[in-house]
Order: sequence, then C-alpha cells, then structure tokens
Amino acid sequence: MQMKPTPTASLVIEHLDQLYTVAGRGPRAGARQGDIASIADGAVACDANGIILSAGSTADVRAAVSTNADTRVIDGRGQSLVPGFVDAHTHVVFAGDRREELRKRLAGATYADIAAAGGGIISTVAATRAASEEQLKTQSMARLREMLAAGTTTAEAKSGYGLEVSAELRVLRVIQQLNKEQPMELVPTFMGAHEVPVEYRGRQSEYVRLVIDEMIPQAAGLAEWCDVFCETGVFTPEESLAILEAGKRAGLKPRIHADELGASGGSVVAATVGARSADHLVHVPADGIAAMAKAGVIATLLPCAAFYLKLGRFAPARELIEAGVPVALATDINPGGGFSPSMPFAMTLASFGMKMTFEEALVGATINAAASIDRDDRCGSLEPGKQFDAVLVRGLAINLLRVGAASIAGVFKRGQEINAHVSH
Repeated sequence: MQMKPTPTASLVIEHLDQLYTVAGRGPRAGARQGDIASIADGAVACDANGIILSAGSTADVRAAVSTNADTRVIDGRGQSLVPGFVDAHTHVVFAGDRREELRKRLAGATYADIAAAGGGIISTVAATRAASEEQLKTQSMARLREMLAAGTTTAEAKSGYGLEVSAELRVLRVIQQLNKEQPMELVPTFMGAHEVPVEYRGRQSEYVRLVIDEMIPQAAGLAEWCDVFCETGVFTPEESLAILEAGKRAGLKPRIHADELGASGGSVVAATVGARSADHLVHVPADGIAAMAKAGVIATLLPCAAFYLKLGRFAPARELIEAGVPVALATDINPGGGFSPSMPFAMTLASFGMKMTFEEALVGATINAAASIDRDDRCGSLEPGKQFDAVLVRGLAINLLRVGAASIAGVFKRGQEINAHVSH
C-alpha cells in the first residue's frame, strides 16, 4: 500500500513551553468554557498559504510534516503560543477625538452629563460626517496597528457614527478598503441605529423608518451584520426588533447592544430575533440570561467599556457561564469609552473584575469570539485546516495578564509574522 506523502511545512514553531490550541467545536459554554489544557513541548506547522497542517506535541508535529530548505523553523523554548485574538465588538472606524471627555469623566461627569453637554456619540458623528474616506481610513489604520500589536488578528468593525445614509455607507466602504490594505481581517457590521441624530430628535419614529427603508437596503451589500443600541433613551425593544428583523430580510445577521446602562430588554430581544450575540449585558436580568441560554445567544462582554465608563460594575460573567451562555470578550474600542486596543487587557479585567479564570478568558478572546462573528470555521483555535493566526507569548501564557509588560513576542496572521517584538 502506497503511503501518502507528508505535506511540506512553510513555518514550524516548536518546543513551546505551552501551546494552547483551544481546539474543538465552538462556541464553548458552561463547563466547556474553561476546559482547555496546554500542551508541553508543543508545536504548530502551517503551509505556504498560512493554513495549519498540524498542532500538538513537537514529536507529533514533526512526524506529521516534512521540511525543506525554505521552511522557517522557530525555536519556541521559553515561550508559549495561543490563537490570535478575535475582537468581536469594535467601533474602530471613526473621526475626531473625545479624550477630553475622559478628563471630565475622571472629574465626576457621567455618560449622560457628557451627552447632554453635546459630547458623546453625537460629537463623533459630527467629525465622522465631515471626514473624507481617506481621512477616515488614515485615522482608523493607526488604531488597527495598535490592535495588531496587542495580538488581535480578526475584528468586527461597526458603522454607526454617520447616522445618515451617505456617511454610514462611507464608513462601511472604508471598512472594506481597510480589510484589503492591512493584515487584520475585518468583519463589517451596519449600525445606523447607534443613536438618534440631532436632526431627528423628537421624530425618532421617522429615523427608525429611515434606517429600515433606506439605510438597510443599501448597507446590505457592504455589511454582514446588523446591530442596534437597545437602551433607555436610545432605541426601544420594539424599535430594535423591527430594525433587526428588517436587517434579516435584507440578508444581514442580527446582533445587539443590550442591557448596558440598565435592564433595557435587549437580551430578550436578542433571544426573540435569534441574534448571534448580545453585547455589554452589564445589567442583564435573570430572565434575559435564561432567554439567551435557551436561544443559543452568545454573550459578548466588554469589560474595558465598563471600566472606562466608570459604571461601577461589570457584566455577570459567572452567572452567564453557569446558565450555559457562551461568553466572548471584546475591547469595544471607540472614541468615548473604549480607550484600550488590547484584548489582553480585556482578558485581565475579565479575570479580575468578572471572576473568570484565565482559561475561560482565553476561550472568550478566541474561539467564542470567533463564533460570535461566524469566523470559528477559520480562526479562533490552532488546529489543522484553520488559518495560522497566533500570538507568541514570552514565558507562560498567563503572562498576557501582566498589563504593561512586554509579554507579546510576535503576532502571526495566516502564517506571516507581523509586529514582532511588540508589547501591549
């Protein structure tokens, strides 16, 4: 019987102190959320297209692949490898700068105080509407570089700072351009229902009609997902449901900002509409958790936002996990409350502020986050057939939680090393 030839590896990282493959079907829920183990003396090999050929012990990987003079072999001793981080909720494309609001917040101003004074989302809307596509692209590219340096290899990216047809479409076009012009994979989300623009205040139902009748049909060719901010003072559960159902009819998959500033009903809307993900959930009530668990909704939690907005509490990750809701993590990078581009920082807050174990946080930042944006077929774990998207960590993997330390030694996207020797 003829033996099948072993595939030739383009890249091999071997003799790793720890290899976390996070392999297996996602999303991981309940006890499976943290049921991962590291492989000692681990290795991963990929082909010239950046697709993983083998992952496991160094002996097993070496037996599964062949090498030649062109193969790059990295000695991973003293280092660990984890899947590239998937940032499942970002507002990374915008214009303007709201860091002065941070100073006000530190002096005691609340989110509502800042919005009432003309700040908040509306100030970013004005700057984004005034920006050209090139200006938006240049400003956003700098933020993407920071995210890459912190280990993010795939990210969701929302519109929502245009709040008019032309500006919303302009942001979605910029996301498409950025997806082609830099290494990180971007997943586009339409969020015309991020806020009610100033010119529609007092005429909110008319703006909802504009989103449904004009924005969604035109955004459908540029976006994959539809999102809405379901919150008291923004969009009601009924409006949110109508917008997400309209998105579904146009081919846009639903996700939702839910229960961030109060129990807004967003988690129940997520279950009703069959959303893949309900995000924030700082104030999610028990009935919302139960509905999400029954409907299979992923909880994408954003501890960086709760931290920077000084909400005084975090989302109840333990209750969600114990109820069988898969938990994903994201940075919520944005101009007003998402000041950190770092998924390791989100993992740190999840571990110390939301009572998640390191393993649960790592799952939340990788395979569960990938599942929440329908990318778990290609990223979020290190196993054969998937993209070799990975983060090389100095020392043990838990060094990722050492905020401010130079713990990231290298970042790989589809087998190509980018931003080597960077820190978060």
